[in-house]
Amino acid sequence: MTVAKIAVSAATYWIDRPYDYLVPEELAEKAVPGARVYVPFARGNRRSEGIILALTDHSEFEQLKCILAVLDEEPVLTADQIKLALFMRDRFFCTVYDAVKAILPAALWFNDDGSRRVKDKTVEMARLIIPTEEASALAEAKKRRSPMQAELLDMLCSFEALPSKDLIHVTGASRQSLRALCKAEVIELYSREVYRRPNLKDVERRALPQLNAEQKEAFDGLNRLALQGKAGAALLFGVTGSGKTSVYIHLIQQQLERGKSAILLVPEIALTPQMLQTFSSHFGDEVAVLHSSLSPGERYDEWKRVRSGKAHLVIGTRSAVFAPTPDLGILIIDEEQEETYKSENSPRYHARDVAKFRCAYANCLLLLGSATPDIVSRYQAEIGKYAYFSLPNRFNEQELPAVKIVDMKRELRQGNTGSISSFLRDEIQTNLERGEQSILFINRRGAHKLVSCGECGYTYKCPRCTVSLTYHSANKRLMCHYCGYSQRLDDVCPDCGGAFSYVGAGTQKIEEELQEIFDGIRVMRMDTDTVTPAGSHEALFDQFREENIPVMVGTQMVTKGLNFENVTLVGVISADQSLYAGDYRSGERTFSLITQVVGRSGRGQKPGRAVIQTFTPGNETILQAAAQDYEAFYRSELELRRLQQTPPFQDLLAITASGLDEGQVVRACRFAKQRLQDMLGSDPELRLLGPTPLAVVRVNNRYRYRVHIHCRCTSAVRDAVSQTVIECCTDKRFRGVSVFADNDPMD
Repeated sequence: MTVAKIAVSAATYWIDRPYDYLVPEELAEKAVPGARVYVPFARGNRRSEGIILALTDHSEFEQLKCILAVLDEEPVLTADQIKLALFMRDRFFCTVYDAVKAILPAALWFNDDGSRRVKDKTVEMARLIIPTEEASALAEAKKRRSPMQAELLDMLCSFEALPSKDLIHVTGASRQSLRALCKAEVIELYSREVYRRPNLKDVERRALPQLNAEQKEAFDGLNRLALQGKAGAALLFGVTGSGKTSVYIHLIQQQLERGKSAILLVPEIALTPQMLQTFSSHFGDEVAVLHSSLSPGERYDEWKRVRSGKAHLVIGTRSAVFAPTPDLGILIIDEEQEETYKSENSPRYHARDVAKFRCAYANCLLLLGSATPDIVSRYQAEIGKYAYFSLPNRFNEQELPAVKIVDMKRELRQGNTGSISSFLRDEIQTNLERGEQSILFINRRGAHKLVSCGECGYTYKCPRCTVSLTYHSANKRLMCHYCGYSQRLDDVCPDCGGAFSYVGAGTQKIEEELQEIFDGIRVMRMDTDTVTPAGSHEALFDQFREENIPVMVGTQMVTKGLNFENVTLVGVISADQSLYAGDYRSGERTFSLITQVVGRSGRGQKPGRAVIQTFTPGNETILQAAAQDYEAFYRSELELRRLQQTPPFQDLLAITASGLDEGQVVRACRFAKQRLQDMLGSDPELRLLGPTPLAVVRVNNRYRYRVHIHCRCTSAVRDAVSQTVIECCTDKRFRGVSVFADNDPMD
């Protein structure tokens, strides 16, 4: 007999394991590892989807159910991808099927009625089935009695095959004429699969960029590692504008010439069009793009192009790390420190961890690149686990932007209550006079952080979350950025009838202030309110460049990867905003944001300037970011991490509970903490902290508390954490409480 080990989609985390099913003889040919199946599951034999992980000839169980149907003509997962799914289950505390769903595109899944969510796109083609000479003679004979059929034959004599729709359109013939030729067995109609591709700009093919001495040295060292055919990791540190992308291009070219594939990850969808344009100019149709703004059909067809070997270079955001590239040669993560590489939903994976696994199995190089590397990555390079290369100077030999720190407390004392300091205002005016462009960064959308009554102190709170509502002046509504709740702003305070005061600023408010100060100046705003439609990032960036719009105001999406030669001024409106977030990464996050956005200035031939506005001008992190001194920041931050015993000196895991009843959520966390203490109490490095509320304790009426686990993340620790989560989920005392585990949570 043949027994299939199957991961079942209906299995929850606490009962997730490979289930044994018999393979009927009639399905034996298709029932292979990596293929999806329908199986009866649980006592009610409810039909559930599953995926075959392995085949064997025996089982420890006597009575086995049979597979009902095989859903795929050929396997959708390779052996390596099955191993990856099992690795993700162990490392990221998810079910195998959750991992499989992350690996495969959504278009591959089925609706409840068994139909595919997205079907292959085909086009009807026409071609001759008689020799060309015979067809040409027949066309000549038909010119008098059937001129339209003659036109069709003449056209097909010049081409191997043509889409029937185009053939009819060009010749002016009718569908009836086409059918007559088919009936006469002169031509045939058939379907050919075509790929739905994202709208890409036509770009001229260009030669590879020239490397300067520093880039050449880094490329030579990295290329030696990549050509060894061994698993390895390297960190490429390069100041903003140092030309890391040029090094990537040369490394990828080397791999493609060897017949290998490559993956390049970028942190934001906004960066994908710019990267895609750059790489398409060098690699043409070898490039495939994968990100969430594509339609399901486009994403599916790009996935198929990669899987079939028609595209050997994949560019995309976090999920592109799963691209089914055959014979992977190099995997590059650009701006590797970015939080967007961490998934917030199950499976809660970090793209860097998945990339390490893939490179280990493919025996290839993982390259991490950044101007502000993750502290853990930099430490791994320091102790020799990663190879280390640096680009300390800008490619165009321009100096880094001159940075001015502005004390906003002094501005308040001088009577300036606005968000834009007098110094920044003068610098923007200078740019306007020169015809140069400016970028202003503030990491908050909307107009005001909150609206408050000046007489009684009343503030608008979200009824479902423990946050204040943000005022959006564009539609005069108050909105919660966590659950989406919104309401109209009252004319006066609903408690006492007093007048409102507006506290804090967001992108909308900065846009309004600029237009008031500079009398209707054109300002482009880049935040999630303006770039929601697919492709709008690219359109707005192109408009900013081509129309020379004087000022761009934006959130994090304007801080990295953008290259505008006419941008000579960058302003950081509120540098303190992320500095005191209560997370051990807050200093690193602030340093990275400021350094990255300052680096958008002076990337052409004109020198750049930057203005950092802050209420704490003496803060060490802000001073180091202003000086673009990553090494000084790294040293001070590393000592702080050593004292805190946070990564890289200890691993950090967390068990999070959420539910409608706050007391029940807290009790679940206390139970989890006690169970971990019972199982791991002998570990001298173990520290259990909590239960502690998350920064926003209630979101959409669900309370959220967490237990932090500081230790070395060994298999024994992961097993204990997994067992604790399972016990919490199955304990009737905590019914209605959702409990999950996470590696190094970002919030």
